[in-house]
Amino acid sequence: MSDKFLPKLSENLLESLNDDQYNDIIIEVGNDPFVKIFRAHMVILSSRSPYLRRILSTINNDGALVNIKLPNILPEIFEIILRFIYGGRISLENYDTSDIIKILVAADELCLKELITYIQSFLIKKKSSWMEDNFNKIYRTSFKNESSFLELQKFCIDLIYKDPIKIFNSQSFPEIPEKLLLTLIQNDDDLQMSVSQIWEHVLNWGLSRNPELPSDPESFSKEDFKILKSTLQKCIPHIKFYNLNSKEFLEKVLPYKKVLPKELYNDLIKYFLDSQNNQSDKSKSYITKNISSKYIDSKIITTKHAELILSWINKSKSTPSSYRFKLLIRGSRDGFSPKKFHDICGRLSDTVSIIKVKYHNEILGGYNQISWESKSIVEVAKDNFIFSFKDNINNHILSRVKNEKHAISNWFLNGPSFGDGDLTLSGYHNYSDNSCKQSSYEKPIRETKEKFFVEEYEFPFNPGKTFLLNLLMSEIQGWEHGDFVQNPELPSNPTTFSKDDFKILKNLTTMYSFY
Repeated sequence: MSDKFLPKLSENLLESLNDDQYNDIIIEVGNDPFVKIFRAHMVILSSRSPYLRRILSTINNDGALVNIKLPNILPEIFEIILRFIYGGRISLENYDTSDIIKILVAADELCLKELITYIQSFLIKKKSSWMEDNFNKIYRTSFKNESSFLELQKFCIDLIYKDPIKIFNSQSFPEIPEKLLLTLIQNDDDLQMSVSQIWEHVLNWGLSRNPELPSDPESFSKEDFKILKSTLQKCIPHIKFYNLNSKEFLEKVLPYKKVLPKELYNDLIKYFLDSQNNQSDKSKSYITKNISSKYIDSKIITTKHAELILSWINKSKSTPSSYRFKLLIRGSRDGFSPKKFHDICGRLSDTVSIIKVKYHNEILGGYNQISWESKSIVEVAKDNFIFSFKDNINNHILSRVKNEKHAISNWFLNGPSFGDGDLTLSGYHNYSDNSCKQSSYEKPIRETKEKFFVEEYEFPFNPGKTFLLNLLMSEIQGWEHGDFVQNPELPSNPTTFSKDDFKILKNLTTMYSFY
Protein backbone atom coordinates (compact mmCIF):
# COMPACT_ATOMS: atom_id res chain seq x y z
CA MET A 1 0.00 0.00 0.00
CA SER A 2 2.83 2.42 0.88
CA ASP A 3 4.34 2.00 -2.61
CA LYS A 4 1.65 4.30 -4.01
CA PHE A 5 3.54 7.31 -2.61
CA LEU A 6 6.77 6.54 -4.48
CA PRO A 7 5.78 8.12 -7.84
CA LYS A 8 5.01 11.41 -6.08
CA LEU A 9 8.33 11.27 -4.21
CA SER A 10 10.15 10.70 -7.50
CA GLU A 11 8.33 13.62 -9.05
CA ASN A 12 9.18 15.97 -6.14
CA LEU A 13 12.88 15.05 -6.22
CA LEU A 14 13.05 15.71 -9.97
CA GLU A 15 11.45 19.09 -9.40
CA SER A 16 14.14 19.94 -6.83
CA LEU A 17 16.78 19.18 -9.46
CA ASN A 18 15.46 22.12 -11.47
CA ASP A 19 15.28 24.42 -8.43
CA ASP A 20 18.57 26.30 -7.85
CA GLN A 21 17.53 27.64 -4.42
CA TYR A 22 19.05 24.81 -2.35
CA ASN A 23 21.74 23.51 -4.72
CA ASP A 24 25.12 23.17 -3.00
CA ILE A 25 27.32 21.51 -5.65
CA ILE A 26 28.44 22.34 -9.16
CA ILE A 27 29.48 19.49 -11.47
CA GLU A 28 31.55 20.14 -14.59
CA VAL A 29 30.91 17.26 -16.98
CA GLY A 30 32.85 16.48 -20.17
CA ASN A 31 36.03 17.77 -21.77
CA ASP A 32 36.70 21.06 -23.56
CA PRO A 33 35.08 22.26 -25.67
CA PHE A 34 32.13 20.02 -24.74
CA VAL A 35 31.68 20.87 -21.08
CA LYS A 36 28.36 21.40 -19.37
CA ILE A 37 27.63 22.66 -15.84
CA PHE A 38 25.11 20.83 -13.65
CA ARG A 39 23.85 21.92 -10.22
CA ALA A 40 22.71 19.38 -7.68
CA HIS A 41 22.46 18.47 -3.98
CA MET A 42 25.36 16.78 -2.17
CA VAL A 43 23.10 14.83 0.19
CA ILE A 44 21.27 13.16 -2.72
CA LEU A 45 24.39 12.47 -4.78
CA SER A 46 26.32 11.03 -1.85
CA SER A 47 23.42 8.80 -0.79
CA ARG A 48 22.90 7.41 -4.30
CA SER A 49 26.47 7.11 -5.67
CA PRO A 50 29.32 5.54 -3.64
CA TYR A 51 31.79 7.07 -6.10
CA LEU A 52 30.50 10.62 -5.53
CA ARG A 53 30.31 9.97 -1.80
CA ARG A 54 34.05 9.20 -1.74
CA ILE A 55 34.84 12.37 -3.68
CA LEU A 56 32.64 14.59 -1.51
CA SER A 57 34.02 13.11 1.71
CA THR A 58 37.46 14.50 0.87
CA ILE A 59 36.20 18.06 0.31
CA ASN A 60 36.22 20.57 3.15
CA ASN A 61 32.87 22.29 2.83
CA ASP A 62 33.02 25.76 4.43
CA GLY A 63 29.61 26.80 3.21
CA ALA A 64 30.65 27.70 -0.32
CA LEU A 65 29.45 25.86 -3.40
CA VAL A 66 31.40 22.65 -3.96
CA ASN A 67 32.84 22.12 -7.43
CA ILE A 68 33.76 18.70 -8.88
CA LYS A 69 34.67 17.53 -12.38
CA LEU A 70 33.64 14.40 -14.30
CA PRO A 71 35.69 14.60 -17.54
CA ASN A 72 35.13 10.96 -18.59
CA ILE A 73 31.35 11.24 -18.99
CA LEU A 74 29.53 12.97 -21.84
CA PRO A 75 27.19 15.77 -20.69
CA GLU A 76 24.13 14.30 -22.45
CA ILE A 77 24.76 10.92 -20.80
CA PHE A 78 25.25 12.45 -17.35
CA GLU A 79 21.98 14.32 -17.69
CA ILE A 80 20.16 11.00 -18.18
CA ILE A 81 21.93 9.47 -15.19
CA LEU A 82 21.33 12.50 -12.98
CA ARG A 83 17.60 12.23 -13.58
CA PHE A 84 17.81 8.54 -12.65
CA ILE A 85 19.69 9.43 -9.44
CA TYR A 86 16.93 11.83 -8.44
CA GLY A 87 13.84 10.10 -9.81
CA GLY A 88 14.83 6.41 -9.66
CA ARG A 89 13.39 5.81 -13.12
CA ILE A 90 14.78 5.43 -16.65
CA SER A 91 13.17 4.45 -19.98
CA LEU A 92 15.89 2.76 -22.01
CA GLU A 93 13.50 2.16 -24.90
CA ASN A 94 13.85 5.85 -25.74
CA TYR A 95 17.59 5.64 -26.45
CA ASP A 96 19.80 4.17 -29.16
CA THR A 97 21.64 1.01 -28.13
CA SER A 98 25.02 2.72 -28.52
CA ASP A 99 23.86 5.41 -26.06
CA ILE A 100 22.65 2.73 -23.65
CA ILE A 101 26.19 1.30 -23.65
CA LYS A 102 27.52 4.77 -22.77
CA ILE A 103 24.98 5.03 -19.94
CA LEU A 104 26.14 1.63 -18.68
CA VAL A 105 29.82 2.68 -18.68
CA ALA A 106 28.99 5.95 -16.90
CA ALA A 107 26.87 4.08 -14.35
CA ASP A 108 29.87 1.87 -13.66
CA GLU A 109 32.12 4.87 -13.04
CA LEU A 110 29.56 6.27 -10.58
CA CYS A 111 29.07 2.82 -8.94
CA LEU A 112 25.31 2.76 -9.59
CA LYS A 113 24.94 -1.00 -9.15
CA GLU A 114 21.16 -1.20 -9.53
CA LEU A 115 21.33 0.69 -12.82
CA ILE A 116 24.18 -1.53 -14.04
CA THR A 117 22.14 -4.66 -13.31
CA TYR A 118 19.03 -3.24 -15.00
CA ILE A 119 20.84 -2.14 -18.16
CA GLN A 120 22.58 -5.51 -18.57
CA SER A 121 19.25 -7.33 -18.26
CA PHE A 122 17.62 -4.94 -20.75
CA LEU A 123 20.40 -5.41 -23.33
CA ILE A 124 20.31 -9.20 -23.10
CA LYS A 125 16.52 -9.40 -23.34
CA LYS A 126 15.88 -6.66 -25.88
CA LYS A 127 19.10 -6.02 -27.80
CA SER A 128 20.77 -9.41 -28.24
CA SER A 129 20.77 -9.17 -32.05
CA TRP A 130 22.44 -5.77 -31.94
CA MET A 131 25.05 -7.10 -29.53
CA GLU A 132 25.79 -10.05 -31.82
CA ASP A 133 26.30 -7.67 -34.76
CA ASN A 134 28.49 -5.42 -32.60
CA PHE A 135 30.13 -8.20 -30.64
CA ASN A 136 33.57 -6.64 -30.40
CA LYS A 137 32.16 -3.50 -28.76
CA ILE A 138 30.18 -5.55 -26.22
CA TYR A 139 33.12 -7.88 -25.57
CA ARG A 140 35.53 -5.01 -24.91
CA THR A 141 33.02 -3.16 -22.77
CA SER A 142 32.05 -6.15 -20.66
CA PHE A 143 35.63 -7.21 -19.89
CA LYS A 144 37.00 -3.71 -19.37
CA ASN A 145 36.03 -4.04 -15.72
CA GLU A 146 35.89 -7.75 -14.96
CA SER A 147 33.90 -7.38 -11.74
CA SER A 148 31.10 -5.10 -12.99
CA PHE A 149 29.42 -6.46 -16.11
CA LEU A 150 29.14 -10.13 -15.20
CA GLU A 151 25.88 -10.73 -17.10
CA LEU A 152 27.29 -9.27 -20.31
CA GLN A 153 30.43 -11.32 -19.83
CA LYS A 154 28.27 -14.44 -19.55
CA PHE A 155 26.41 -13.42 -22.73
CA CYS A 156 29.74 -13.10 -24.57
CA ILE A 157 31.11 -16.38 -23.26
CA ASP A 158 27.88 -18.22 -24.13
CA LEU A 159 28.00 -16.82 -27.66
CA ILE A 160 31.66 -17.78 -28.02
CA TYR A 161 31.00 -21.41 -27.09
CA LYS A 162 27.41 -21.95 -28.26
CA ASP A 163 27.21 -19.95 -31.49
CA PRO A 164 30.72 -18.75 -32.41
CA ILE A 165 29.90 -18.54 -36.11
CA LYS A 166 27.94 -15.35 -35.34
CA ILE A 167 31.13 -13.69 -34.13
CA PHE A 168 32.95 -14.54 -37.37
CA ASN A 169 30.01 -13.14 -39.34
CA SER A 170 29.60 -10.00 -37.23
CA GLN A 171 30.43 -6.60 -38.68
CA SER A 172 33.00 -6.03 -35.96
CA PHE A 173 34.93 -9.29 -36.44
CA PRO A 174 38.06 -7.58 -37.89
CA GLU A 175 38.25 -5.52 -34.68
CA ILE A 176 38.09 -8.35 -32.15
CA PRO A 177 41.12 -8.68 -29.83
CA GLU A 178 43.69 -11.37 -30.43
CA LYS A 179 42.81 -13.15 -27.18
CA LEU A 180 39.22 -13.65 -28.36
CA LEU A 181 40.29 -14.85 -31.82
CA LEU A 182 42.56 -17.43 -30.22
CA THR A 183 39.68 -18.64 -28.05
CA LEU A 184 37.52 -19.09 -31.14
CA ILE A 185 40.00 -20.97 -33.30
CA GLN A 186 41.11 -23.16 -30.39
CA ASN A 187 37.47 -24.31 -30.10
CA ASP A 188 36.94 -24.61 -33.85
CA ASP A 189 35.06 -27.91 -33.56
CA ASP A 190 31.97 -25.90 -32.63
CA LEU A 191 32.29 -23.45 -35.53
CA GLN A 192 30.77 -25.62 -38.25
CA MET A 193 33.22 -24.02 -40.67
CA SER A 194 35.83 -25.60 -42.87
CA VAL A 195 39.52 -25.08 -42.14
CA SER A 196 39.74 -23.10 -45.36
CA GLN A 197 37.07 -20.67 -44.14
CA ILE A 198 38.71 -20.31 -40.74
CA TRP A 199 42.07 -19.58 -42.39
CA GLU A 200 40.47 -16.91 -44.60
CA HIS A 201 38.90 -15.23 -41.55
CA VAL A 202 42.21 -15.28 -39.69
CA LEU A 203 44.02 -13.83 -42.72
CA ASN A 204 41.44 -11.06 -43.09
CA TRP A 205 41.75 -10.29 -39.38
CA GLY A 206 45.53 -10.01 -39.72
CA LEU A 207 45.28 -7.83 -42.83
CA SER A 208 42.74 -5.54 -41.16
CA ARG A 209 45.25 -5.03 -38.33
CA ASN A 210 47.74 -3.80 -40.91
CA PRO A 211 45.76 -1.68 -43.42
CA GLU A 212 48.99 -0.50 -45.05
CA LEU A 213 49.59 -4.00 -46.47
CA PRO A 214 48.56 -4.72 -50.10
CA SER A 215 45.45 -6.85 -50.58
CA ASP A 216 47.28 -9.12 -53.05
CA PRO A 217 50.09 -11.22 -51.52
CA GLU A 218 51.94 -11.15 -54.86
CA SER A 219 52.56 -7.46 -54.19
CA PHE A 220 53.98 -8.11 -50.72
CA SER A 221 57.51 -7.05 -49.97
CA LYS A 222 59.76 -9.03 -47.65
CA GLU A 223 58.92 -6.57 -44.88
CA ASP A 224 55.16 -6.95 -45.55
CA PHE A 225 55.39 -10.70 -44.95
CA LYS A 226 57.31 -10.07 -41.72
CA ILE A 227 54.58 -7.74 -40.46
CA LEU A 228 51.77 -10.20 -41.24
CA LYS A 229 53.78 -13.10 -39.80
CA SER A 230 54.26 -11.20 -36.56
CA THR A 231 50.52 -10.42 -36.37
CA LEU A 232 49.47 -14.05 -36.95
CA GLN A 233 52.23 -15.84 -35.06
CA LYS A 234 49.96 -16.90 -32.15
CA CYS A 235 47.09 -17.94 -34.45
CA ILE A 236 48.93 -20.12 -36.96
CA PRO A 237 49.69 -23.02 -34.56
CA HIS A 238 45.94 -23.48 -34.07
CA ILE A 239 45.01 -23.72 -37.77
CA LYS A 240 44.47 -27.33 -38.85
CA PHE A 241 46.22 -27.04 -42.20
CA TYR A 242 46.46 -30.83 -42.52
CA ASN A 243 42.67 -30.98 -42.89
CA LEU A 244 42.79 -28.93 -46.10
CA ASN A 245 42.72 -30.62 -49.45
CA SER A 246 45.50 -30.03 -51.98
CA LYS A 247 43.54 -27.46 -53.97
CA GLU A 248 42.74 -25.41 -50.86
CA PHE A 249 46.35 -25.54 -49.74
CA LEU A 250 47.56 -24.46 -53.18
CA GLU A 251 45.11 -21.56 -53.54
CA LYS A 252 44.66 -20.33 -49.96
CA VAL A 253 47.86 -21.10 -48.06
CA LEU A 254 50.74 -21.26 -50.53
CA PRO A 255 50.50 -17.55 -51.50
CA TYR A 256 51.17 -16.74 -47.82
CA LYS A 257 53.87 -19.37 -47.29
CA LYS A 258 56.31 -16.77 -45.90
CA VAL A 259 54.09 -16.13 -42.88
CA LEU A 260 54.34 -19.80 -41.86
CA PRO A 261 57.17 -21.11 -39.68
CA LYS A 262 59.75 -22.78 -41.91
CA GLU A 263 59.43 -26.18 -40.25
CA LEU A 264 55.63 -26.14 -40.60
CA TYR A 265 55.81 -25.08 -44.25
CA ASN A 266 58.27 -27.86 -45.14
CA ASP A 267 56.16 -30.44 -43.35
CA LEU A 268 53.01 -29.27 -45.17
CA ILE A 269 54.75 -29.47 -48.55
CA LYS A 270 55.80 -33.07 -47.83
CA TYR A 271 52.32 -33.90 -46.62
CA PHE A 272 50.44 -32.57 -49.65
CA LEU A 273 52.91 -34.08 -52.11
CA ASP A 274 52.30 -37.50 -50.59
CA SER A 275 49.26 -38.96 -52.39
CA GLN A 276 48.62 -41.43 -49.56
CA ASN A 277 48.14 -38.59 -47.12
CA ASN A 278 45.61 -36.92 -49.38
CA GLN A 279 43.59 -40.11 -49.56
CA SER A 280 43.48 -40.64 -45.82
CA ASP A 281 41.76 -38.94 -42.92
CA LYS A 282 45.08 -38.36 -41.12
CA SER A 283 45.45 -35.06 -39.32
CA LYS A 284 48.54 -33.75 -37.60
CA SER A 285 46.68 -30.92 -35.93
CA TYR A 286 44.72 -30.82 -32.71
CA ILE A 287 41.66 -32.46 -34.18
CA THR A 288 40.99 -36.10 -33.30
CA LYS A 289 42.35 -38.08 -36.21
CA ASN A 290 39.59 -40.65 -36.53
CA ILE A 291 36.62 -38.33 -37.04
CA SER A 292 36.41 -37.76 -40.76
CA SER A 293 33.68 -35.13 -41.00
CA LYS A 294 34.50 -31.50 -40.31
CA TYR A 295 31.59 -31.22 -37.93
CA ILE A 296 28.84 -33.35 -36.47
CA ASP A 297 25.29 -33.19 -37.80
CA SER A 298 23.68 -33.02 -34.38
CA LYS A 299 21.34 -30.80 -32.40
CA ILE A 300 22.42 -32.48 -29.16
CA ILE A 301 26.20 -32.95 -29.10
CA THR A 302 29.24 -31.04 -30.32
CA THR A 303 32.31 -32.42 -32.04
CA LYS A 304 34.05 -32.46 -28.66
CA HIS A 305 31.37 -34.86 -27.37
CA ALA A 306 31.84 -36.96 -30.51
CA GLU A 307 35.62 -37.08 -30.05
CA LEU A 308 35.20 -38.26 -26.47
CA ILE A 309 32.65 -40.93 -27.45
CA LEU A 310 34.98 -42.07 -30.24
CA SER A 311 37.83 -42.42 -27.76
CA TRP A 312 35.59 -44.68 -25.66
CA ILE A 313 34.75 -46.77 -28.74
CA ASN A 314 38.41 -47.13 -29.71
CA LYS A 315 39.50 -48.00 -26.17
CA SER A 316 37.38 -51.15 -26.27
CA LYS A 317 38.84 -52.33 -29.59
CA SER A 318 42.22 -53.74 -30.48
CA THR A 319 42.22 -51.75 -33.72
CA PRO A 320 40.97 -48.11 -33.61
CA SER A 321 38.12 -47.37 -35.96
CA SER A 322 37.73 -44.43 -38.34
CA TYR A 323 34.21 -43.81 -37.10
CA ARG A 324 32.03 -41.44 -39.11
CA PHE A 325 28.95 -40.03 -37.42
CA LYS A 326 26.42 -40.47 -40.22
CA LEU A 327 23.01 -39.35 -38.94
CA LEU A 328 20.26 -41.86 -39.68
CA ILE A 329 17.35 -40.70 -37.56
CA ARG A 330 16.38 -37.61 -35.58
CA GLY A 331 13.27 -37.63 -33.45
CA SER A 332 12.10 -34.10 -34.28
CA ARG A 333 12.50 -34.88 -37.98
CA ASP A 334 11.52 -38.56 -38.27
CA GLY A 335 9.30 -39.19 -35.25
CA PHE A 336 9.65 -40.63 -31.75
CA SER A 337 8.36 -44.17 -32.22
CA PRO A 338 9.98 -47.61 -31.89
CA LYS A 339 8.47 -48.58 -35.24
CA LYS A 340 10.23 -45.73 -37.01
CA PHE A 341 13.45 -46.67 -35.24
CA HIS A 342 13.28 -50.29 -36.42
CA ASP A 343 12.19 -49.28 -39.95
CA ILE A 344 15.22 -47.02 -40.39
CA CYS A 345 17.83 -48.51 -38.09
CA GLY A 346 16.96 -52.20 -37.93
CA ARG A 347 19.82 -54.65 -38.59
CA LEU A 348 22.45 -51.90 -38.27
CA SER A 349 25.52 -52.44 -36.09
CA ASP A 350 28.29 -50.17 -34.80
CA THR A 351 25.84 -47.46 -33.75
CA VAL A 352 25.60 -44.66 -31.20
CA SER A 353 22.33 -43.54 -29.60
CA ILE A 354 22.12 -39.95 -28.31
CA ILE A 355 19.21 -38.74 -26.17
CA LYS A 356 18.43 -35.25 -24.83
CA VAL A 357 16.43 -35.50 -21.60
CA LYS A 358 13.49 -33.11 -21.44
CA TYR A 359 13.38 -30.60 -18.54
CA HIS A 360 16.94 -31.52 -17.53
CA ASN A 361 20.34 -30.48 -18.82
CA GLU A 362 21.26 -34.11 -19.45
CA ILE A 363 22.43 -36.11 -22.45
CA LEU A 364 22.18 -39.90 -22.35
CA GLY A 365 23.38 -42.45 -24.85
CA GLY A 366 25.08 -45.70 -25.67
CA TYR A 367 27.27 -47.51 -28.17
CA ASN A 368 26.13 -50.86 -29.62
CA GLN A 369 28.56 -52.99 -31.63
CA ILE A 370 25.91 -55.49 -32.80
CA SER A 371 22.72 -55.07 -34.81
CA TRP A 372 19.33 -53.95 -33.54
CA GLU A 373 16.35 -56.29 -34.01
CA SER A 374 12.61 -56.01 -33.43
CA LYS A 375 12.43 -59.58 -32.11
CA SER A 376 12.01 -60.00 -28.36
CA ILE A 377 15.52 -61.26 -27.59
CA VAL A 378 18.49 -60.24 -25.49
CA GLU A 379 21.78 -60.07 -27.43
CA VAL A 380 25.43 -60.61 -26.50
CA ALA A 381 28.07 -57.89 -26.99
CA LYS A 382 31.37 -57.29 -25.21
CA ASP A 383 32.29 -53.75 -26.36
CA ASN A 384 29.03 -51.95 -25.59
CA PHE A 385 28.83 -49.01 -23.20
CA ILE A 386 26.34 -46.36 -22.07
CA PHE A 387 27.08 -42.81 -20.98
CA SER A 388 25.66 -39.54 -19.72
CA PHE A 389 26.62 -35.86 -19.76
CA LYS A 390 25.20 -33.43 -17.22
CA ASP A 391 25.54 -29.63 -17.61
CA ASN A 392 28.88 -29.85 -19.46
CA ILE A 393 31.20 -32.27 -21.23
CA ASN A 394 33.51 -32.66 -18.24
CA ASN A 395 30.70 -33.91 -16.00
CA HIS A 396 30.16 -37.30 -17.61
CA ILE A 397 29.67 -40.93 -16.66
CA LEU A 398 30.92 -43.86 -18.75
CA SER A 399 29.52 -47.30 -17.92
CA ARG A 400 30.76 -50.34 -19.84
CA VAL A 401 28.84 -53.59 -20.15
CA LYS A 402 29.63 -56.17 -17.46
CA ASN A 403 27.00 -58.77 -18.32
CA GLU A 404 27.77 -59.34 -22.00
CA LYS A 405 24.82 -61.72 -22.42
CA HIS A 406 22.44 -58.87 -21.63
CA ALA A 407 24.15 -56.05 -23.56
CA ILE A 408 21.02 -54.85 -25.39
CA SER A 409 17.31 -55.49 -25.11
CA ASN A 410 15.56 -56.02 -28.45
CA TRP A 411 11.79 -55.72 -28.68
CA PHE A 412 9.37 -54.23 -31.18
CA LEU A 413 8.17 -51.73 -28.53
CA ASN A 414 11.73 -50.70 -27.64
CA GLY A 415 13.87 -48.10 -29.28
CA PRO A 416 17.59 -48.29 -28.60
CA SER A 417 17.64 -50.04 -25.20
CA PHE A 418 20.68 -51.28 -23.30
CA GLY A 419 20.99 -54.06 -20.74
CA ASP A 420 18.23 -55.17 -18.43
CA GLY A 421 16.83 -51.66 -18.00
CA ASP A 422 20.18 -49.82 -17.79
CA LEU A 423 18.98 -47.43 -20.50
CA THR A 424 15.53 -48.05 -21.94
CA LEU A 425 13.48 -46.13 -24.50
CA SER A 426 10.10 -47.75 -24.90
CA GLY A 427 6.50 -47.09 -25.82
CA TYR A 428 3.87 -47.82 -28.42
CA HIS A 429 3.33 -44.72 -30.56
CA ASN A 430 6.07 -42.70 -28.85
CA TYR A 431 8.75 -43.04 -26.20
CA SER A 432 6.60 -42.72 -23.08
CA ASP A 433 8.27 -45.34 -20.86
CA ASN A 434 11.91 -44.39 -20.47
CA SER A 435 14.19 -45.06 -17.52
CA CYS A 436 17.69 -45.92 -16.29
CA LYS A 437 18.38 -48.47 -13.56
CA GLN A 438 21.76 -50.13 -13.18
CA SER A 439 21.82 -53.86 -13.89
CA SER A 440 23.90 -55.19 -16.81
CA TYR A 441 26.39 -52.31 -16.95
CA GLU A 442 29.10 -51.27 -14.50
CA LYS A 443 27.33 -48.31 -12.91
CA PRO A 444 24.21 -46.15 -13.21
CA ILE A 445 24.37 -43.19 -15.58
CA ARG A 446 21.65 -41.18 -13.83
CA GLU A 447 21.29 -40.15 -10.21
CA THR A 448 17.65 -41.21 -10.20
CA LYS A 449 15.68 -44.26 -11.34
CA GLU A 450 12.64 -42.12 -12.13
CA LYS A 451 11.24 -42.12 -15.64
CA PHE A 452 12.29 -39.36 -17.99
CA PHE A 453 10.88 -37.69 -21.11
CA VAL A 454 12.75 -37.44 -24.40
CA GLU A 455 13.19 -33.95 -25.83
CA GLU A 456 15.28 -35.09 -28.81
CA TYR A 457 17.12 -38.20 -29.88
CA GLU A 458 19.54 -38.97 -32.69
CA PHE A 459 21.01 -42.12 -34.09
CA PRO A 460 24.35 -41.80 -35.91
CA PHE A 461 26.25 -44.86 -37.11
CA ASN A 462 29.39 -45.80 -39.01
CA PRO A 463 28.49 -46.54 -42.67
CA GLY A 464 31.60 -48.58 -43.39
CA LYS A 465 32.33 -51.46 -45.72
CA THR A 466 31.03 -54.11 -43.33
CA PHE A 467 27.64 -52.43 -43.18
CA LEU A 468 27.34 -52.14 -46.95
CA LEU A 469 28.46 -55.72 -47.53
CA ASN A 470 25.97 -57.09 -45.01
CA LEU A 471 23.23 -54.95 -46.50
CA LEU A 472 23.98 -56.11 -50.04
CA MET A 473 24.12 -59.77 -49.03
CA SER A 474 20.81 -59.47 -47.20
CA GLU A 475 19.28 -57.99 -50.36
CA ILE A 476 20.86 -60.62 -52.60
CA GLN A 477 19.52 -63.45 -50.48
CA GLY A 478 16.09 -61.88 -50.28
CA TRP A 479 16.10 -61.09 -46.55
CA GLU A 480 13.75 -58.37 -45.35
CA HIS A 481 15.49 -55.09 -44.59
CA GLY A 482 13.14 -52.23 -43.76
CA ASP A 483 11.58 -50.75 -46.87
CA PHE A 484 14.37 -51.75 -49.26
CA VAL A 485 13.57 -53.69 -52.44
CA GLN A 486 14.13 -57.46 -52.25
CA ASN A 487 15.73 -59.51 -55.01
CA PRO A 488 15.01 -63.16 -54.20
CA GLU A 489 15.63 -64.14 -57.79
CA LEU A 490 19.38 -63.45 -57.49
CA PRO A 491 21.63 -66.48 -56.86
CA SER A 492 23.41 -66.52 -53.50
CA ASN A 493 26.72 -67.21 -55.26
CA PRO A 494 27.87 -64.29 -57.46
CA THR A 495 29.94 -66.66 -59.63
CA THR A 496 26.66 -67.90 -61.11
CA PHE A 497 25.34 -64.39 -61.85
CA SER A 498 24.08 -63.66 -65.36
CA LYS A 499 24.64 -60.30 -67.04
CA ASP A 500 21.15 -59.18 -65.97
CA ASP A 501 21.84 -60.26 -62.38
CA PHE A 502 24.85 -57.99 -62.25
CA LYS A 503 22.73 -55.11 -63.63
CA ILE A 504 20.27 -55.59 -60.77
CA LEU A 505 23.12 -55.62 -58.25
CA LYS A 506 24.68 -52.55 -59.86
CA ASN A 507 21.41 -50.62 -59.46
CA LEU A 508 21.27 -51.69 -55.82
CA THR A 509 24.80 -50.49 -55.06
CA THR A 510 23.93 -47.16 -56.70
CA MET A 511 21.09 -46.78 -54.18
CA TYR A 512 23.60 -46.90 -51.34
CA SER A 513 26.32 -44.82 -52.95
CA PHE A 514 25.57 -41.91 -50.60
CA TYR A 515 27.26 -43.90 -47.85
